Amino acid sequence: SRPARGSTGKMAAPMGRGSCGPEPGAAPYGNFPNYSRFHPPEGRVSLLPQGLLRSLFPAATRPLLGLDVGCNSGELSVALYQHLVGLQEGDPSPEPPGAGKELNLLCCDIDPELIRRAQQSSPFPASISFASLDIMDSGAREPFLSSYLQRFGRSSFDIGFCMSVTMWIHLNHGDRGLLEFLALLASLCTFLLVEPQPWRCYRAAARRLRRLGRGDFEHFRSLRINGDMAESVTRILTQECAMELVCSFGSTSWDRSLLLFKSTGA
Repeated sequence: SRPARGSTGKMAAPMGRGSCGPEPGAAPYGNFPNYSRFHPPEGRVSLLPQGLLRSLFPAATRPLLGLDVGCNSGELSVALYQHLVGLQEGDPSPEPPGAGKELNLLCCDIDPELIRRAQQSSPFPASISFASLDIMDSGAREPFLSSYLQRFGRSSFDIGFCMSVTMWIHLNHGDRGLLEFLALLASLCTFLLVEPQPWRCYRAAARRLRRLGRGDFEHFRSLRINGDMAESVTRILTQECAMELVCSFGSTSWDRSLLLFKSTGA
C-alpha cells in the first residue's frame, strides 16, 4: 500500500504500550497508511460492553444510523460495526441477511486513497459506506451528509464515532476549529463516542513534522486549549454543545479515554 499524503514512504512500525504514534514520517492529518497495525481495533472495541446499541436504543424500530469521522482505512469502523450488531470477528461473509436493518454506518476520511482501501476490503458493503470527505469543508460536507440522511428520511445520526481525530482537527484548524468540529458532531449525533488524543501526542506529532523539515503545525504554538485533552473535550461538549457525559469506558493500553456523550436535547 502506498503511504498517505505527506509521508516519507517509511512503513508504520508496531507500537509499544503508551506510545503516541509511529515514526512513518509526518501524516499531517493523521492519515497514516497502516494505522491499525500500531493501534489495533480490538484495543478499543474490547472496552465497549456487549449489547451497547440495545441499551442505548431499547425501543428502536428502524435501522440506526452511525457516523464515523476520520475512519482511516476502515479497520476500526468494521470492528465497531461487528461489535455493535453482535457479530463475532471472523463471522463468514457475505454479511448476514438484514444486517443493515440494525445499523447503517457512514464512514468518512480526508484521504481518498485510504477510503479506496476501505471500500475494497469492507466485508459489509450493504451496511457500511465509505466516503472521502473533509469534514471541516462545509461546502462539501453539508450536501453530502444531507443527501445520506435523506435516503433514510432522517435529519441526524443516532450515534457518532470520533476516534483519535480531535488532535488532527485541533492542530490543523486551531482552537476555533476544534470548537466548531465538536459543535458539529454534537448537532449531528444523539450519542457521540470520542477518543481524544492526550497532549503529549500533540508534541510528538509536531516533533515528527519538524524532524522532516516541514516546520510546525500552523496552530500548534497558539493553542490555548491544551493540557488534559479528555477533560477539555468533555468540558466543551457538556458546557457549550448541549451534551452530557454518559459513561467513560476506561482507557486503551496506549492511554486514551473512550468517552460516551448524549445530546441533552434528545
